[in-house]
Amino acid sequence: MATGLISHPDGHDRCWWPGLDPLYVAYHDTEWGVPELDDRALFEKLILDGFQAGLSWITILRRRDGFRRAFRGFEPEIIARFGEAEVEALMADSGIIRNRAKIVGTVRSARAYLAIQERGPGFSAFLWDFVDGRPLQGSARDRADIATETEVSRRLSKALKAEGFGFCGPTIVYAFMQAVGMVNDHLVGCCRHAPCAALPGPRGHAARSGPAA
Repeated sequence: MATGLISHPDGHDRCWWPGLDPLYVAYHDTEWGVPELDDRALFEKLILDGFQAGLSWITILRRRDGFRRAFRGFEPEIIARFGEAEVEALMADSGIIRNRAKIVGTVRSARAYLAIQERGPGFSAFLWDFVDGRPLQGSARDRADIATETEVSRRLSKALKAEGFGFCGPTIVYAFMQAVGMVNDHLVGCCRHAPCAALPGPRGHAARSGPAA
């Protein structure tokens, strides 16, 4: 018997991980697995996934507004200019996860992002090229069948590290790929699997499986 689906009061079956938390369910229903093509939004999500390391995503989600305020709307041009004074101010900000290594890593990542932007064609293209511009489609019916990292996430992780990004190991990168719709890992029985499968990436619709790639 497949496990991993939760039946909700609205009559829909959903992936297990948001439980019944309204904020988490809204994120599952409207953001997770939807192809994101915007450069800045992708940068924000990668940084937040790095902050999630060792924590649950709901912990970050509940602080997302605080992160956006503290990191100036996740505008890389601003973050790249942060110095010691800004880092110390962030370390005193209770609205975010106060981890010095991750804060300093965010500044380095902003500079790496700008370097990619400067040479073109942009951060979104850089990321989506790893899946040929088309979302990978997962086919898991059981939560145990969903990968935590793949060959693609390992390659992307290596490439991001080479560019100067921090906190982007293959497991973090795969969680990022799931969240921004580079791979559709909603369980097949989830009410969001089919709608996300119908959404195209920058070069069209998916044509191959995700975890096996």
